[in-house]
Amino acid sequence: MPISRFYYPPAFFLGLSLCLSCLAAPTPSQAEEEVELPWTMHVYFENDLFTGTDRNYTNGVKISLISPDLVSFVKSGKLPKWSLEYIYRLPFINDPDPTLKHKVEFSIGQNMYTPADTSCSELIDTDRPYAGWTYGAVAFHTRSSERMDTIELQLGLVGPQSYAKEAQNMVHDLRDLPRANGWEHQLKNEPGLAAIYERKWQIDPFFSRGDFAMDAITHLGCSLGNVATYANTGFETRLGWNLPDDFGVSLIRPAGNTGFSAHQQPGGYLFAAVNGRAVLRDIFLDGNTFADSYSISKKPFVADLAGGAALYLKQYKLTWTQVLRTKEFVGQSDSHSFGSLIFSFFF
Repeated sequence: MPISRFYYPPAFFLGLSLCLSCLAAPTPSQAEEEVELPWTMHVYFENDLFTGTDRNYTNGVKISLISPDLVSFVKSGKLPKWSLEYIYRLPFINDPDPTLKHKVEFSIGQNMYTPADTSCSELIDTDRPYAGWTYGAVAFHTRSSERMDTIELQLGLVGPQSYAKEAQNMVHDLRDLPRANGWEHQLKNEPGLAAIYERKWQIDPFFSRGDFAMDAITHLGCSLGNVATYANTGFETRLGWNLPDDFGVSLIRPAGNTGFSAHQQPGGYLFAAVNGRAVLRDIFLDGNTFADSYSISKKPFVADLAGGAALYLKQYKLTWTQVLRTKEFVGQSDSHSFGSLIFSFFF
């Protein structure tokens, strides 16, 4: 029966169907198929406690769930017929290249930003504003052996309804740390929307000796929205054993997720990376879009210099990254450093 003759619920239920289908227990006959069609989960934690500070971008958490290859998943018969119309409407899904893989990603996260002096209860007009950003995101990844395209849509809230103040207070109370006293000066409530595109290229290893190799990944992208509008580019180089068939390490940033190979042999690598942004708008420095709020003059160009290590065994991967971020606003005393831990696994 043609697809158009079915009645289809709203597109929202496509994501719900994908999530629910991953919870179904596989039968013995499905065991081999489950290996071929794994889900991926990333759990991110970023904080400047790794460098002993509590300022600027001070904390970020994110959980992402990435589907198996959608076309293969449809062919497996696990998705209801009504979802097919929405899958085949996704960008790049009808590309004739048979080597392309298509995945959808669902994420939730929260970022926190504070000035350097969190003991002061008065407005500090020479430092960045207090701000929180709590959001959900949907992304669509299309990849071949050499490149990956990502389209992502983020929707969330900036301001008191982000509950960043409450989250930070809870963590500080648990760790017996002083609370920040200036959250009453945070940005006002504002819905945030961002549309992001990024392309990544995987460069073949330019050094290889057995299982030991060195390769590189480059990327180019942009974001448009009231939360952040910018263009970005950068690269990463990796040196190690059994390098994974993915597109590198990523911090908590739009369109940054890459997944990793379900059939990866045990191994690990060291890496170094840089990401530069030409910033047109940053709500966490420019202030609210639709209401009067405190703001500070941002710098138009910002770079992240990163280095770290990744280890993987069977379906698990652990990545540690240390980041140095250049000054983001006029009057900032120095660059900012923070650490990142990512725990990834298949199921």
